[in-house]
Formats: sequence, structure tokens, C-alpha cells
Amino acid sequence: MKNFQASEAKQLRSLRERYMRNGMQKIAVLFAVLALVLSACGANNNTRTNSAVSSENGSSTSADKETASDGKKLKIVTTIYPMLEFSRQVAGDYADVVGLIPAGTEPHDWEPSPKDIAQIKEADVFIYNGIVEEWVEKALDSAKNDRRVVVEASRNLELMEGNAHSHDHDGEDHDHDHGSEDHDHGSEDHDHESDDHGLDPHVWLSPLLAQKQVEAIQIALETADPANAEHFKENAGAYIAKLQQLDQTFIAGLKDVKNKTFVTQHAAFGYLAKQYGLKQISISGISPDQEPSPAKMAEIVKLAKDNNISTIFFETLVDPKVAQTIANEIGARTDILNPLEGLTAEEQQKNLDYISVMRNNLDALQKALNE
Repeated sequence: MKNFQASEAKQLRSLRERYMRNGMQKIAVLFAVLALVLSACGANNNTRTNSAVSSENGSSTSADKETASDGKKLKIVTTIYPMLEFSRQVAGDYADVVGLIPAGTEPHDWEPSPKDIAQIKEADVFIYNGIVEEWVEKALDSAKNDRRVVVEASRNLELMEGNAHSHDHDGEDHDHDHGSEDHDHGSEDHDHESDDHGLDPHVWLSPLLAQKQVEAIQIALETADPANAEHFKENAGAYIAKLQQLDQTFIAGLKDVKNKTFVTQHAAFGYLAKQYGLKQISISGISPDQEPSPAKMAEIVKLAKDNNISTIFFETLVDPKVAQTIANEIGARTDILNPLEGLTAEEQQKNLDYISVMRNNLDALQKALNE
């Protein structure tokens, strides 16, 4: 009996030791799993914080943001039509893009409503051209959002003065620093004594500068949503390739035209003229709603006659009566040269876009300059 009890006690001690060893192993495993979980949480927090980088082309930052990687699409709010179109091309299916300015609205004097301000406040990304939207700074102050990425698409471009003699670019460089805040839209850009010294915002009408704006938008979207950066890069690259082809088409189409001078309703085509060796004479200045005085009208008529102008160009969003008056005075015809500040409802119904309208502009210029 004594031997049995000793043997039984020995077995019990062995079982107890084995149980304790297993228990300690389980506890060690539990501690290891807990350490891994805590480490993963810390990594996630670091990722969320480090994604809060400021846009390289904007003035705002994006902090602690939910992006498309969290199952939400970015909300992008834009201003004039080119910003809407370029943003759509870069975003593709990875963001929802909204344009504030309604179809058929001339944007120079447009002001946002309280509803528009609310959209700006809720935006993950806000994209505007610069200069033409004089209301932006005030709107951003009213719609504060420190998580929003803001990009001014023309900020890093060399801009021309509004009266930079865009009718004559024979070897002259009129590019200027982007620091000017003078936006007086008082008179024609061809007038050397003009008071219209504001910077010209119409950079998108140069296919080369449009490419730079697309790149700026790409940077903004990558900043707001790093998880989809490769998609934005791919989309931007594909669209830039189309803009490069458009540029080559303009070069070939305008290289051998008979006349290098054209007359427009307002000074929107200075960058295009400079890019392709043309001369723009504009009836109005940077803002198209400023009607010229009788003296200025007489000056335009004389310039048109001196340059053998046979076409006076007007645009879809502005009353063409002044252009028609000058055309009647010199026996010229009228035609559309679209500054793409906005599309009409009819143009949208025809599925026109930036590239198709620019090709229409090229056709109109070729026709006018070869008459």
C-alpha cells in the first residue's frame, strides 16, 4: 500500500509540473498575440497621421483623413469648367467630382451661394484655376476645413499681364511672377496705355500649360488619397498624352497659315497666341463684359482693317453684339472661338469636352487665318 501511494504521488507531481509548463506556454502565447495587436494598432495610427501632408500646389493641409482606402471616395469640388474636366480625367472612378459654376454661366463675375460654400467646406479636395475666381480666398475663410487639400492650378506657372500686348509676341517674353493682386478689368489688352494690368488667368487655352495644371491636380489627389496614387498617376499620364497630341495638332495646323492675326471678343487667347506664334487683338480686356468706348471701337476697326481681318470671333457665354458691330463695320463674318470658361447646356448635350472644343477652335482659326 505504501509503495502504491508513493507511486501515485510521483504521478501527481509529474502531472502538476506538466500542467504548469503548458499554462506558462499558453500565457506566453497570449502575451505575444497581445503584443502583435498593440503593434498593429500603433502602425495604423502612424499611417493615418503621416498621410496628413500639405498639397504641393495648395495652401491647406489634410489631417486624420478617411480616404478611398477606407471605403470612401474623395469628394472633389472645382470651379471653372477646365478644372472640372481636368479633375475628372485624373480622378477617374476613384473620386466624385463636382463643378460649382453651372453650365452656361460666364464665370468672371460669378459668386458662390451659401450652398456652394457648404460644398467647399465638405470637400476633401478643392481645385481652382486662380485669378479668375476672385472670391476663393474669402470662401475658403468662410468654409474652414483643416483636413481639406487645396490646389491653385495656375500657381506655379509663369503668367502674362492682362495687357501684355498679346496681339504681338515677336520674340518678346511677357511672363511675370504670380504675386500681383491687381485685377482691374477696365480695357482692351492691345492698348499700351490700358489700365487693365491684372494677370491673365486663361492658361488652360495653351495645351502645354494645361498639362502642367493636370500635373498639379494629380499631386493634390495623391496628397489626399495616397492609397490610390498609382491610379491618379496612370489617369493623369493618359490624359497628358492626349494633350501632347493636341499640342502637336495645333503646331501642324497653324504653322503655315496665311495671316497670323485674329480678333477676339475678349482677351482670353494670349497664351494660345504666344504658344503658336499668332497675334491676338481683343475687343474687351480680361473680363468679357466690359464694353469698349466708341474711341476703342474705332481703334479696333482700324486694326482689323490694317491686318486684313475677315473674321471677328465671339464666344458662346457672352452677348456677341459688339463683335457683330465691328464685323458689320469692316464687312467681315463672325465665328465662335470658345475660351472654355464654361460649356453651355447644348454643348454638354453634344458630349463636347475640352479636347473636342479645342479642336473646334483650331478649325475656326485655320479657316479665319487662311482666308
